[in-house]
Amino acid sequence: MTTTDTTYPLQFELTPTPAARADAEREAMLADPGFGKYFTDHMVQIEWTVDEGWHDAAVVPYGPLSLDPAASVFHYAQEIFEGIKAYRHADGSVWTFRPDANGHRLQRSAERLALPKLAVEDFVESLKQLVAVDEKWVPSADETSLYLRPFMIATESFLGVRAAHRVGYYVIASPAGAYFTGGVAPVSIWLSTTYSRAGKGGTGAAKTGGNYAASLLPQEEAYQHGCSQVLFLNSTDGAYIEELGGMNVVLVYRDGTIVTPDSDSILEGITRDSILQLAEDRGHRVERRRVSIDEWRDGVASGDIVEVFACGTAAVVVPIAELKGDGVSIVSPVAGPDSLTLSLRAELTDIQYGRRPDRHGWLTRLDA
Repeated sequence: MTTTDTTYPLQFELTPTPAARADAEREAMLADPGFGKYFTDHMVQIEWTVDEGWHDAAVVPYGPLSLDPAASVFHYAQEIFEGIKAYRHADGSVWTFRPDANGHRLQRSAERLALPKLAVEDFVESLKQLVAVDEKWVPSADETSLYLRPFMIATESFLGVRAAHRVGYYVIASPAGAYFTGGVAPVSIWLSTTYSRAGKGGTGAAKTGGNYAASLLPQEEAYQHGCSQVLFLNSTDGAYIEELGGMNVVLVYRDGTIVTPDSDSILEGITRDSILQLAEDRGHRVERRRVSIDEWRDGVASGDIVEVFACGTAAVVVPIAELKGDGVSIVSPVAGPDSLTLSLRAELTDIQYGRRPDRHGWLTRLDA
């Protein structure tokens, strides 16, 4: 079930939509896209069956999926997804950032959820195919992008408890506005001591919807306490930092060392790994290891921890001003304009938007 089952590159057929949005309507959407509010005219779909492997790759008009009520995804949550952006460069070309890393992560998620692996080459090609037909949907304003959402679901109509024998892979796209409209602002985080995002040996390292569903209730708790995100601890003894509901955590120490929590229930963030690589390029020591909540508290109190930030696809990098919880308040130093946090964010976004050389070969052109 977890092999790619395809030894040749998939060939995509295009069925243009008869109802493409008019230029004026699309431009009005791009002027104030928000996030996940509007969707492009087309989507990608690829079918998989246990007998035929991956087949019938196509770019088709965006629209509802027709699924039987007995489809396995509704009952046993066999579902995975990715998030990746397309960036408009100054010359008008369209690029994406490290799509091979997203493709490999999708494969790891597929293996954990007993879904078939899609070849990384076909994953990248699916992004190219969608952008080729919907290229006009990539905005050009500062810090905007086209957010691409590849996902895979079990579509077989069967109520037995086993891996599905029919699966669908899709890619949809949504223009995304700047995450911070008035400049990067520090955020407050709520420490959840009641709920866990994932357990040891569970699906925490996979990008699957169930992990996010488990975070929604504690996320509501965070909102009630004036926080924008929730921080989860490990499920065994609640002593070690895991991750936020949708971002990774990074601590910066006074001696320049950068530390990020590590466990088998943390999603491997591509933005995080890219930020850490840029830090290593500058000569910083990077440590991926277990980090206790006490280390965070004591490090801030002693001055050993001088910056704390979160990172992920949507916000890229955001400083953490305070960690709040029941009887907990850890106020981190404010990341100023010259901070490592904001400097790394600027370097990464400059690479993504083509304003700085791509020394690592991270960029892939989508509209060529």
